[in-house]
Amino acid sequence: MREMAEPKPRIAAILLAAGTGSRFGGHKLLHPLEDGAAIAAHAARNLLAVLPDVMAVVRLADPVGTTLEEEGCLVTACPAASRGMGASLAHGVAYATGADGWVVALADMPRIRPDTIRRVVSALEAGALVAAPTYKGERGHPVGFSAALRQELLALDGDHGAREVLERHRDALTLIECDDPGVLFDVDRKQDLAAAP
Repeated sequence: MREMAEPKPRIAAILLAAGTGSRFGGHKLLHPLEDGAAIAAHAARNLLAVLPDVMAVVRLADPVGTTLEEEGCLVTACPAASRGMGASLAHGVAYATGADGWVVALADMPRIRPDTIRRVVSALEAGALVAAPTYKGERGHPVGFSAALRQELLALDGDHGAREVLERHRDALTLIECDDPGVLFDVDRKQDLAAAP
């Protein structure tokens, strides 16, 4: 009798899209790139090319939620989004129940290659506690977290995101060197678009 293969860990994606875009001048995530699709739509497509479960965390009554739903994300509005990225991430982890790990991506990072995301997922599936890509020695996004860190992620608040969790577990961090400048490229201001890889 053949042994049943162990089921693959279920990895979900959390797309953080609850920022205000104030340095950009507002509505940053809906700003179109050269192909006419919004910055946030590109970030969502890159995740959806790898993972079927993408949870997008948005602010209440933010039109970016509609765009991300149309792309195929499950959208959840975070009532505490104004408190910062930590609160949004905790909300996303609470919403994405039943996952064995999460790939956390930022909606203002539209150029991360799906293959890079796939490598972060593979690291989690292989048992990594935390995993992140690097480009030319600099750590980038997205960051993968094992479900073993669920309580620490749920406790996050404020504007530091998961920085303190990464700091606590830096000895367990699996770094994945990638030839992907998109892991470092985020859009904060309109002029950043000129430097897109």
